[in-house]
Amino acid sequence: MRGLVIKSTGSSYIVRMDDGSNAECRIKGNFRIRGIRSTNPVAVGDFVTVEDEWITDVEERRNYIIRRSTNLSKESHILAANIDQVALIVTVNHPVTSTTFIDRFLATCEAYRVPAILIFNKIDLLTEEELAQLADLRALYESLGYKTVELSAISLQPSDLSPLLEGKTTLLSGNSGVGKSTLLNALFGKEMTRTGKISDAHDKGMHTTTFSEMYFLEMENGKRKMENGRIIDTPGIKGFGTIDFEKEEVSHYFREIFEAGRDCRFSNCTHTHEPGCAVQEKIITGDIAISRYESYLSILNDATEGKYRA
Repeated sequence: MRGLVIKSTGSSYIVRMDDGSNAECRIKGNFRIRGIRSTNPVAVGDFVTVEDEWITDVEERRNYIIRRSTNLSKESHILAANIDQVALIVTVNHPVTSTTFIDRFLATCEAYRVPAILIFNKIDLLTEEELAQLADLRALYESLGYKTVELSAISLQPSDLSPLLEGKTTLLSGNSGVGKSTLLNALFGKEMTRTGKISDAHDKGMHTTTFSEMYFLEMENGKRKMENGRIIDTPGIKGFGTIDFEKEEVSHYFREIFEAGRDCRFSNCTHTHEPGCAVQEKIITGDIAISRYESYLSILNDATEGKYRA
């Protein structure tokens, strides 16, 4: 029977079957080594075949978001599969989300052709200086074509975000402590997952979401409730290691660098040292942000040194 994976606990999976029932399923040991170089060969969002509560096959994915695994014995970890968009929750402070983290995540979205929205949370906690920094960040990413939203999850009304989420499967991700759980609870108007406090000592978030899980948004249609969107919540992540990026392709995942690179003297320009580099010229004029270029170099370094490749 066919079903949709809606929760992963690491050792088992909850699958929403086509008949509407939920089944707790497992995968056999040899399933993990069938050429799938990942800590989780089955991910939330996968469509699978189930036989006697065993997952026997995974359908070909339309897309997925992947990052370098923190488990050094493996290559990668799939955050979610078959998604329509990513909502990346970021904070200017409490805790600070680095632009490197944002850019690495966005580059992966570009690589796997998944649209991304940047949601700047906790604006109620920001000083005037930090609000100015927020405005600069929004201006930067909107100039690149990314949609941005600013909000405070503690005062969020479901109608504030529902137009962006309706009818779509959305991956909700971000650093630990940026308020994903609070936002999720606000969207549903009830406690869907636990929230945690920020560490006073380090101003960093602590994990509250333990497993990836899909939640179903519903809307009233007369007296009948209809599924009107899906949200995949994932545990908070500290860093975002890219994987499987070829050196020659990295610039393709930075929109402004790729566009400027068309005018470089050499078609294989790496934008690091070559004469006649149009990207370097735009960095000097300020048309390409230094933070974006530094993020590009960090990923280029990953690809060049083969850090996360077999």
